[in-house]
Amino acid sequence: MAQLQAPERIRAAERTGRPGRVVGGFFLFTGGIHLGIVAAGPEFYRHFADGALLPFITDSWRDVFMANPAAWGLALSLGEVALGLLLLRGGAWATAGWAGVIAFHLGLMLFGWGFWLWSVPALAFLVPSAVAHWRRQRQPAESRAP
Repeated sequence: MAQLQAPERIRAAERTGRPGRVVGGFFLFTGGIHLGIVAAGPEFYRHFADGALLPFITDSWRDVFMANPAAWGLALSLGEVALGLLLLRGGAWATAGWAGVIAFHLGLMLFGWGFWLWSVPALAFLVPSAVAHWRRQRQPAESRAP
């Protein structure tokens, strides 16, 4: 009897694993949060960088991001949604998604010590999950568990 084959996109999503689906869904959610912030009033972002670890980050935030917070807030929203979709897509796409969410959290740490309270535990989850995904991706296709 012939074995039924799932479409490639389903097999790729299965290779992402549960952590990829959880983090992907979370980033879709947070992308929606930023869309809501922009809709409600992008001035909410004004004090985000006040506690930044380096003065140029505070200055750049004020001079660049706050020059057009609605546009930058939408860009942030789209970036988070894109990372979420990459993780949910699975396979090689998720590899880029994992790199992106790790870079996102490392960048977030530049905004102040308070962000370390979120980012360090998040990275303690994200990095091992990403490494596990990358190891699965390096295995020959026929030896990967669905």
